[in-house]
Amino acid sequence: MLPFEDTIAAITTPLGEGGVGIIRISGENSFEVAEKIFRTARPKRWLEDSHRLHYGHVLDIYTGKVLDEVLLAVMKAPHTYTRENVVEINCHGGMVPLREVLKSVLAAGARLADPGEFTKRAFINGRIDLTQAESVIDIIRSKTDVALKVALSQLEGGLSSRISLLQDSILGILAQLEASIDFPEDDVDIESNRVMQKKALEIVKKLGMLIDAAAKGKIYREGIRTVITGRPNVGKSSLLNALLGRERAIVTSIPGTTRDVIEETINIRGIPLVLADTAGLRKTADLVEKIGVEKTREFLSGADLILFVVDAYEGITTEDREILQTLQREKTILIVNKTDLAEKTGVVREENMPSVEISALKGEGIDLLEDKIEEIAGGGIATPESIIISNVRHEEVLIRARGHMNDFCYSLEENIPPDLLSIDIRNSWEALGEITGTTVTENLLDRIFSDFCIGK
Repeated sequence: MLPFEDTIAAITTPLGEGGVGIIRISGENSFEVAEKIFRTARPKRWLEDSHRLHYGHVLDIYTGKVLDEVLLAVMKAPHTYTRENVVEINCHGGMVPLREVLKSVLAAGARLADPGEFTKRAFINGRIDLTQAESVIDIIRSKTDVALKVALSQLEGGLSSRISLLQDSILGILAQLEASIDFPEDDVDIESNRVMQKKALEIVKKLGMLIDAAAKGKIYREGIRTVITGRPNVGKSSLLNALLGRERAIVTSIPGTTRDVIEETINIRGIPLVLADTAGLRKTADLVEKIGVEKTREFLSGADLILFVVDAYEGITTEDREILQTLQREKTILIVNKTDLAEKTGVVREENMPSVEISALKGEGIDLLEDKIEEIAGGGIATPESIIISNVRHEEVLIRARGHMNDFCYSLEENIPPDLLSIDIRNSWEALGEITGTTVTENLLDRIFSDFCIGK
């Protein structure tokens, strides 16, 4: 791959106030750009010492005015994030100093990096493959420690290795087919259709296992959409506060206090829950509350998990049962709340629905609820050490690759000529290459890296 002709720069730390802010410069002319604006007590010496910090000042390239006191890191190719010459300027963290230093860097000959361009260069220059590049954004967006471990596993090449093994197996079948196409007059030792089909079915099985893991990976990447619902004044907002461990929602004895949907992301046993506290479901003449009830119904239709709250003192009322009829029971946990007010507990049950007794106000039973959530929402989730597909694009590619392999198996049974059989095999191999980047197109690369932030 030819080196990039231009040099890029961007702020790589979040904007806002902080102790340190970093501007990264990457490209063949990174050192020349830095040399124009960096002043130190040891001129030229800093260019000789790679992977060290050098104290000095950054100047305005036009006026020579000192913009900031900095530590500058010089990193020579190929031992850098992008495999290009890299300079990182450690400024004081703040919007003004970072902005002014970046302006001077750009004026010295760099251009502003596109979103994800540093990581894109790392991929194109061969330091990482595409799955590792995409794992970078997963690391940044990790919602729990388990999600972070899953992303780190991909960064270390776990998924890449599995895909490469599958591609090698596919190539083995393709080589046999190609031999029969290229040398039809020779007595080539071609494997029988039965043996080839056995190998192909084994590949289909392995692809299926990765596809099944995608549902688990989606949980870690996006979280479980969880809705707290029930009649007004049964303690839905108290439950939200208890799960969060802080006061997030207003709690009163007045029915209908929650008018809008309140969303928070929490960590339950390493599983991210995108938790929504909704307005109580009931018929109402209040226009604002009516809108809140409609929003609740919208959230329920797209929920992965429903926490249905009832009052332990009142038991399951007729109104509760009307609500239950609208819920998907396989996604629902019955929460029997206010056990501290009930004289008798353990009698509120619903057939084919797991239930937990709690006192949200006193925090009692919350650990049991978390256990139940882990059991239902996280049931069967693999350990972080397993291969987990957490990227929707990867799932789509795997489904497509499996489809081509299934078509190949069907064609074998129909005695289709080898030149036609090879089409499905080749399509499956090329599809898997879209995951690691061996067969990726420029348009696909642009789409993938457009999701990254500028500076990464």
